[in-house]
Amino acid sequence: MRARRTALVAIGVDPAAPEPLHRQVYGELRAGILGGRLRPGMRLPSSRALADELGVSRNTVLAAFEQLLGEGYIETRRGSGSYVPAVLPEELLAARGAERRPRANRPQPAISRRGQALASQAYVRDLGPGGPFSVGLPDCRDFPFELWARILAKGWRHPAPALYSGSEPAGHMPLRAAIADYLRGVRGMRLGTEQVIVVAGIRPAVELAARVLLDPGDGAWVEEPGFPGIRGALVAADVVPLAVPVDREGMTLPGPAATPAGRPVRLACVTPSHQYPLGAVMSLARRLDLLAWAAADDAWIIEDDYDSEFRFAGRPLAALQSLDEQGRVIYVGNFSKVMFQSLRLGYLVVPEHLIETFVKVRGGIEDLPSSVVQPAVAEFIASGHFAAHIRRMRRRYGLRQELLLAAAARHLTGLLELAPDPTGLHLVGFLAPALAARMSDVEAVARARAANVRALPLSRYYSGRKRRQGLLLGYAAAAESEIEPAVKRLAQALRAK
Repeated sequence: MRARRTALVAIGVDPAAPEPLHRQVYGELRAGILGGRLRPGMRLPSSRALADELGVSRNTVLAAFEQLLGEGYIETRRGSGSYVPAVLPEELLAARGAERRPRANRPQPAISRRGQALASQAYVRDLGPGGPFSVGLPDCRDFPFELWARILAKGWRHPAPALYSGSEPAGHMPLRAAIADYLRGVRGMRLGTEQVIVVAGIRPAVELAARVLLDPGDGAWVEEPGFPGIRGALVAADVVPLAVPVDREGMTLPGPAATPAGRPVRLACVTPSHQYPLGAVMSLARRLDLLAWAAADDAWIIEDDYDSEFRFAGRPLAALQSLDEQGRVIYVGNFSKVMFQSLRLGYLVVPEHLIETFVKVRGGIEDLPSSVVQPAVAEFIASGHFAAHIRRMRRRYGLRQELLLAAAARHLTGLLELAPDPTGLHLVGFLAPALAARMSDVEAVARARAANVRALPLSRYYSGRKRRQGLLLGYAAAAESEIEPAVKRLAQALRAK
């Protein structure tokens, strides 16, 4: 038996108003139907339930229902209740059409300059199923969801009051401790548990750091090309992103700089362990120069440790934060690439002298991640399942990169130029000169999509006019058996005239 949809009726009445109460109820319900909030086929609450909700007598509600029924706004079904009719009366349809008809020369509501800037930085996520080579997706088919479900349930059988009251603005303390232990052991970082602050992801982390550390109008260096979400988070915090080119050693370090309005540059956002999207590793010399700049100019560094877990040759590289002697680095990370995207959980590691300020601001803006999953993630890490899952997937992703490179050598020669990468979840296939002469990477992606191959154009990661042309090919979420056929389809799509 199909469940009936009962409308949620958000209306109110005023006993002190001169209009009778039953007319007020009638008017509110009629307005809901006219405005489309109460849609055809929806069941209204019973007269008794609505009377209790409004604090009026049931006769008041029955009088309103009788008038609505008489005018054709609702219908009754024996033993079932009152509904908005599927076919509305002609005068109701005319009234709705008149309300929706735009007025001549109606001015468009203005949006703020910040809204316009945010819209210009919008990053359209390319997630979800839809074919091989989707970018930014881990393989969740082998994630231990049964184990995860047991751990999740265990954490909420007897939850601590802080969990269900949301009284930990810096995050669930056992999770903060588990993250700190993991970063000390795997990333070589020096930190205390109190330095870890749990957030809802990388972009909330960047925005929080920018709001705490920078003034409106200050500048921030961002990588070019780079993740558009970082630029959007900075704009949301009233910070001006300034693009800085990336080469084989990572972000190049410009000389003294300022925003177009003359405000100083007081932040650099970098992905030193594996630059996104090009994959460069920042050299030690560049890291030391960046730290020296931050100390000399009273500036800050946000280190986005993108993809550091999935290094296929040797141990993961040491974090930039481990070289910081002046307390200038804000380290950010998340769990979406290791576990699954919808977890929406990340963290910052802030210098000790900033802990109190960050926690106060964090609590003041009320942008707290859900506490529901935090005890489960803490247990998942502390019990060793997190590290085991990383080791298992690192082997699998390394194999898939090898398969992609081998298939590309057989089928994409003369079309895309790919090189191995010791880290990460995707490769960049630069358009070969002959292909670049025939089409842009945007057109190449469109052709790939028509062949059921998902890729992203490298050019979308640039903010300036000078844009390299290439395709981002994610291999992590592609099954081994899918890689060769997908590469063949991609080659056929790109060779077609």
